[in-house]
Amino acid sequence: MRIVYLHQYFNTPDMAGGTRSYEFARRWASYGHEVHVVTTSGDSRGCSGWRQEVVDGINIHWLRVPYDNRMSYARRAYAWTRFALRSSLRARRLRGDVVFATSTPLTIAIPGVAATLGKRSPMVFEVRDLWPEVPIALGALKNPVLRGLARWLERFAYRHSSAVVALSPDMSEGVRRAGYQGPVHTIPNASDLELFDVGPEHGKAFRDERPWLGSSPLVVYTGTFGRVNGVSYMVELAAECAARGSSAKFLAVGDGAEWDQIKSLADRSGVLGRNFFMERSLKKSQMPSVLSAATVGASWVIPVPALEANSANKFFDCLAAGLPIVINYGGWQRDLIEAEGVGIALHASNVSDAAESLVDFLDNSPALRSAGISGRRLARSRFSRDNLAAQLRGILETAAPNQSNEQMKGR
Repeated sequence: MRIVYLHQYFNTPDMAGGTRSYEFARRWASYGHEVHVVTTSGDSRGCSGWRQEVVDGINIHWLRVPYDNRMSYARRAYAWTRFALRSSLRARRLRGDVVFATSTPLTIAIPGVAATLGKRSPMVFEVRDLWPEVPIALGALKNPVLRGLARWLERFAYRHSSAVVALSPDMSEGVRRAGYQGPVHTIPNASDLELFDVGPEHGKAFRDERPWLGSSPLVVYTGTFGRVNGVSYMVELAAECAARGSSAKFLAVGDGAEWDQIKSLADRSGVLGRNFFMERSLKKSQMPSVLSAATVGASWVIPVPALEANSANKFFDCLAAGLPIVINYGGWQRDLIEAEGVGIALHASNVSDAAESLVDFLDNSPALRSAGISGRRLARSRFSRDNLAAQLRGILETAAPNQSNEQMKGR
């Protein structure tokens, strides 16, 4: 089966960011499927046109379209539109047996539909965020005309989808609320068990390279410094913990529009370089050492209910690493934490109360050990990348029309 995989922000392990698409695509290629990923590249190699290469059996089609979390919404919308139009022709020429289009952005539906029109190949649409619910809730789509256009694009995507894949149970419910009548499957982000199964020497080396860390408990955040991520909460938490005499250190690793703002806030709060530290984004392949050195891993979002449906990569990385998890939001991940005992959920608005809960947790070695063991067990039983890749492959195979061996060979 030839799979055309549309994802505007595809990353390999040698790049910073989530690798969901890479991990699934390389597994499908190892099963014998021909996988073509159509995506963007922000680097300056080559010309402004397409560049193609094969990575771990995946045929990757790169189009240079600069994109950055620091861009204005208008500039980001321009990047989405540019890729949607250019990739439509590319995807159509690839003649996939099935087209798998993953959002965000929602404009990915345009090349997805373009690749299937007049053909027997169906589109399976993946929802990574509830668009346009999230940008509307954040106030990014204030213009009623743009809101209407976004709603139309959402209905357009669903209307042309043979099946929809959502990254959380809450997102699946959101898809159904939008009126989609077809099959909706929940395939959350996954835990890369082999990648994060590293010895303690990796964590020791990470700590040895940072004299400020020593043997102190470490709370680590690895992700984007964007508006929705609310990393300022971590700065406030660090200040409250320091006021309580805690020896805990806080490390935020990543990049984004609010990097300078977070650094300035930490400096004004008196925690920058004291118990709060910042480092730029690391490759996914370097994350096991970071999590091996940590005492707990953190995931934050600002208090907007629409964001609670998220399926943060960092959450599942922590499970894979056997690292206790700390969050500050509700929704299905909070329910999972409380049901499975893999960490704690902190108060979102009362940071003083949150700091007290965190300090107690960091001082409770048996609870930390139990949470880590439970997390690793949960990763194996429910969120293994191998298992979820196989489930998603089954969805694509079911959606694709049957092809004879002769037809497949004639591609």
